[in-house]
Amino acid sequence: MSPESKKLFNIIILGVAFMFMFTAFQTCGNVAQTVIRSLNNTDFHGSGYTSMAIIYGVFSASNLITPSVVTIVGPQLSMFASGLFYSMYIAVFIQPFPWSFYTASVFIGIAAAESDRRTVFIALTVISLVGTVLFFLIRKPDSENVLGEDESSDDQDMEVNESAQNNLTKAVDAFKKSFKLCVTKEMLLLSITTAYTGLELTFFSGVYGTCIGAINKFGAEEKSLIGLSGIFIGIGEILGGSLFGLLSKNNRFGRNPVVLLGILVHFMAFYLIFLNMPGDAPIAPIEGTDSSAYIRSSKEVAILCSFLLGLGDSCFNTQLLSILGFLYSEDSAPAFAIFKFVQSICAAVAFFYSNYLLLHWQLLVMVIFGFSGTISFFTVEWEAAAFVARGSDYQSI
Repeated sequence: MSPESKKLFNIIILGVAFMFMFTAFQTCGNVAQTVIRSLNNTDFHGSGYTSMAIIYGVFSASNLITPSVVTIVGPQLSMFASGLFYSMYIAVFIQPFPWSFYTASVFIGIAAAESDRRTVFIALTVISLVGTVLFFLIRKPDSENVLGEDESSDDQDMEVNESAQNNLTKAVDAFKKSFKLCVTKEMLLLSITTAYTGLELTFFSGVYGTCIGAINKFGAEEKSLIGLSGIFIGIGEILGGSLFGLLSKNNRFGRNPVVLLGILVHFMAFYLIFLNMPGDAPIAPIEGTDSSAYIRSSKEVAILCSFLLGLGDSCFNTQLLSILGFLYSEDSAPAFAIFKFVQSICAAVAFFYSNYLLLHWQLLVMVIFGFSGTISFFTVEWEAAAFVARGSDYQSI
């Protein structure tokens, strides 16, 4: 197999593996609070929100050390171990206990009826494991330096040791550079935007589905609407990613119009959710809520909002990744580590307060951060555009 074919093969395997893993994990996260809430009238007592807060909290901290771990262990084994932790978390739902439920949540950060519930989560666990096993199909690239016949084993050992030391040095340097990047003007401004993406990630991936499943006025379909909501969030993400990600190279108007579209779409979704859903929906008991919203709760409006949430999220994420790659093209790893750190820690905070805040307060927090994040993104993009217009390379580090 040629080097180009091997690269293409690895990309396909990675795509399929991550598709299996995150199909299972995102589905699990979307229904976690609803499932756990249905079990709290038994011997089990826990919170899906708390579990997801632990996941993203540990994930945010592990982003600072993960590059070093991958350097030492290697990407293939690292991804395989991470896949096992994801599968372990999903498997806990088959027969959950509080200690195993929260313990599995910690490990992941580092990387209905009883019978129906078990069947669903057994299937999700198998799907996740299939994706995990696929990592072993990844082909290692051909070594560029082939040992000659005259080279001794001592020379070979010396080269291996020097390579390991170089990798460790690179990992330490990337760790230090991440801290230096944190205090730069551009990264501080973009961190506000990134914080918003963490808050709205929490809302559409965990809180909103719980709200839909808690509204008794939706009738017998309330629980099945959670899955339908997840599908339309995915459709919005795919549509936005296709339009604003793949076609971004031909966009002569810059990134700001896409971000502006994203915040307007989200504000529209927040307003409709505010009108369509009762305030106590995120923290309703197992019996659900019979409280009235400002309008008659509509299933169609709820699903429309799911689509809008996914579309708006794709607008922000595609443009954030684009501007980070542009600003720090010479050394992007520390910048993306900070991006994931800020996003994950804000997601963890949001999952924590979702246990206590009513819906309208959660929406208000996202509106404030969304507005501030949009303004800060505009500021960085305008400065980047000014440097490009002068024919200069924009690089503050």
